[in-house]
Amino acid sequence: MSTDPFITIVPRKMTASELARAIRLDISAELDATNLYQAHIDATDDERAKAVLAHIRDEEKEHAAEFLQLLALLDPYQAEELQAAPQNVAQVLAEGRVSGGAPGETPGASAAGGAAQERLTVGSLMGRGQG
Repeated sequence: MSTDPFITIVPRKMTASELARAIRLDISAELDATNLYQAHIDATDDERAKAVLAHIRDEEKEHAAEFLQLLALLDPYQAEELQAAPQNVAQVLAEGRVSGGAPGETPGASAAGGAAQERLTVGSLMGRGQG
């Protein structure tokens, strides 16, 4: 995807909310680029290319981190969530809310001795509701 530099010329400045949304898109683009460069690294045996791609990939990770910091400045609620995230993750892990069961198994169902509930997926929903 190529970006047209003139597409963003608008007759007004972005609002704070619009800028925060744009930064979220920028974060997404940086993460996509990180995954793309890693895929290129995984797909080649050329050590020169791997070295350059790894350097570029790491810069994208840095950009994503910088955009997250900018987003925290622009969106106070997002900043609160970013600060609370480490504690939230630690709490989830401490409570044992991690599923180690088979795919489709309801977390905790086998440990509690109960029957596993059906896991709904797009595939399992195909054809439902059609009489």
